[in-house]
Amino acid sequence: MAAAMAVSSSKSMVLQSPKTFREISSSFLGEPLRVKGLSLHLKPRSKKRDIASLVIASAGATVATSGRGGGRFYLNFTGFPFPLGPFLNRRTTRTEAVKGCIWLFEQEQALGFSSVSTNIRMTVIKLKSGGLWVHAPIAPTKECIQLLKELGAPVEYIVLPTFAYEHKIFVGPFSRKFPQAQVWVAPRQWSWPLNLPLEFFGIFRSKTLKDGDLLTPWADEIEQKVLSSPEVGIGPYVEVAFYHKRSRTLLVTDAVIFVPRKPPECISKESLLASAKNGLAVKILSKGKEVPDEPVVDNNMNRQKGWERMVLQILFLGPSNLLEPNASFAQMSQKLIVSPIVKTLVFSKVPEKVRDWIGDIARDWKFRRIIPAHFAAPINAGRSEFLAAFAFLDDHLGERYVTRPSLSLLFTSLMGKAASYFPPDDMRTLSSLDEFLVSVGVVKKTVSGRKR
Repeated sequence: MAAAMAVSSSKSMVLQSPKTFREISSSFLGEPLRVKGLSLHLKPRSKKRDIASLVIASAGATVATSGRGGGRFYLNFTGFPFPLGPFLNRRTTRTEAVKGCIWLFEQEQALGFSSVSTNIRMTVIKLKSGGLWVHAPIAPTKECIQLLKELGAPVEYIVLPTFAYEHKIFVGPFSRKFPQAQVWVAPRQWSWPLNLPLEFFGIFRSKTLKDGDLLTPWADEIEQKVLSSPEVGIGPYVEVAFYHKRSRTLLVTDAVIFVPRKPPECISKESLLASAKNGLAVKILSKGKEVPDEPVVDNNMNRQKGWERMVLQILFLGPSNLLEPNASFAQMSQKLIVSPIVKTLVFSKVPEKVRDWIGDIARDWKFRRIIPAHFAAPINAGRSEFLAAFAFLDDHLGERYVTRPSLSLLFTSLMGKAASYFPPDDMRTLSSLDEFLVSVGVVKKTVSGRKR
């Protein structure tokens, strides 16, 4: 989730149980228990257009969930310092993004024991071979696997597109559900606080994704470009973007997001209502206003308030005003942006590498929709909107993206100022955190990514 994907030092690689090189049978509350990687899987008992002209594609997309409430039990141990919930129950939703071709599987993901949640997404593409290509696996609950099997095709490839723990954690358990599938991982994998091998995460016999590799078995249908930055802190930031040529779809992990006005279907009402309560965080971030202490009733207004508070905490860590989140939320939603955390703590440190990466993506791939791993998807957006989200890089590089004036440049420049605008009051905590991390050497101020 966005709060955990901030930077190399805060996108935590959590220390895991060493008992991961084999499956161990035990018992837990009378149920069979297997330790798989770092996750314990227990078998249950029986719009309106904005200035960027971005609209969430929904026509023809259908959401499916299991007809029964069962099949969602998944015991997840993630450890210090960023445990990822829910710890016992994960609902899976399935949406058809491109008819007969691309499906989105989503689950709720919470930061520890807090009331802050967002969605985490697995994207599945059906290849011409008839097999399935799985991007960023999620928790392989019984419900999730059943929804995947309903597509009626074998899983051929499982892809980990990032170094990030929140996506890495499920690759091992997921791959064991499909032992015939090949596992491919982003390069330069690392973990924190200990740099552990992939086998420790339950990932065996994996192959490494390479930039522009024409020898991958899916190269005729899906292309890839690797962002492998210098170390911006205790480790590098690594993300692989993919382009599905037939559907003209760009897949990213954390590079860009589109915050929807309404909460994703997979986030439970209990989480939304818990976020709507005026707890300690709201009292601290209330701009000195009196915070009423009253029970929260279940209605659409309180669910929406809970969602808005979640989003602001995920994007800014410490937003200026949680008591009245409407104004800040309105500025951050319904537009394609780079997350403020990723922008501040990662991309601003390696602007040259990021500019090269997005420039190559925009030059070579004629995409018309984007699917990130969090928040809304698919997003109806092309190259101009994508470049506009990264307009902040100009301030770091001191140059324009292209030297020849054009209508496309003007469009990108105008949209960029709107798309990348973040409320200054909300950015104060994040800016202060950045200054502190730089001062103690945890995060670097800037890193030269290429020689001119």
